[in-house]
Amino acid sequence: MSAGFNLDDAIRKVPDFPKPGILFYDITSVLAKPDAFRYCVDSMVKLYKGADLDAVAAIESRGFLFAAPLADRLGIPLVLVRKKGKLPGKTLSRSYNLEYGTAEIEIHEADIPKGGKVLLVDDLIATGGTLRAAADIFVQGGAVPVGVFGVIGLPFLHYEEALKGLEVRTLIEYFGE
Repeated sequence: MSAGFNLDDAIRKVPDFPKPGILFYDITSVLAKPDAFRYCVDSMVKLYKGADLDAVAAIESRGFLFAAPLADRLGIPLVLVRKKGKLPGKTLSRSYNLEYGTAEIEIHEADIPKGGKVLLVDDLIATGGTLRAAADIFVQGGAVPVGVFGVIGLPFLHYEEALKGLEVRTLIEYFGE
């Protein structure tokens, strides 16, 4: 990992997507550049190596790509947070608000580490709604969500309000236009 690596250069910015006036920060360009992806994974490992964690939770779907190598490198379980209807076993679920409507996520109840400390990982933290819902499911299942990691953070969308009580870390933040 190069100390001089510029992650911003690896992130594609797409104006007017998914609708006019929105600047979309596209993480897929990071995945297409092995040096950028390696930088992200190595940075995550540096942040959390030696942390008192019992599991890493991956938010569907791009969160899977960042959480899986982190869990592997830390030698701890990976727990998937999926959209409703994607998991075959007994699940715990939570609805949350979207800009237009609601969505629901779920976690296999058997995968939740009872009493364990869990780090939630996603590619991008916007409003924090999905991550808050995931944290609430872990609490319901008897685990302790202790932090949230996102490669990209958009603090101008006030995710700190939804994620009160959780340590939030990102590799890069954008503050709007």
